[in-house]
Amino acid sequence: MSDVFKALADPTRRAILEMLREHEMTAGEIAGRFSLAKPTLSGHLGVLLSADLVHREREGTTLIYHLKLSVFEEAWLRLASSMKLGLMKSATSKQEGDLSSCTTDPTTDPVPFSPSR
Repeated sequence: MSDVFKALADPTRRAILEMLREHEMTAGEIAGRFSLAKPTLSGHLGVLLSADLVHREREGTTLIYHLKLSVFEEAWLRLASSMKLGLMKSATSKQEGDLSSCTTDPTTDPVPFSPSR
């Protein structure tokens, strides 16, 4: 998972992921959006491939890149969990004394609320 966070730490790689979120792109299309040397862009794509955030397929001499959303979602959920994102509603409700709304939803609260946190 550290490869994923390393990949997400760079703004160029995040921009590439954002573009691939819209639709698949060839290496040439990605390169056309940046003013980077080809070896630099290849390095960024290599990091994304190593982190398993993108998938590359070859059609003849063309390389096509796709976003692997499931890996990206898992990384986001782990990050949100480690930062306790999504728990604000539960914490606020407990502070106000209203315990009726303190439920754990696995889609928004990947780690159940615990008073020891």
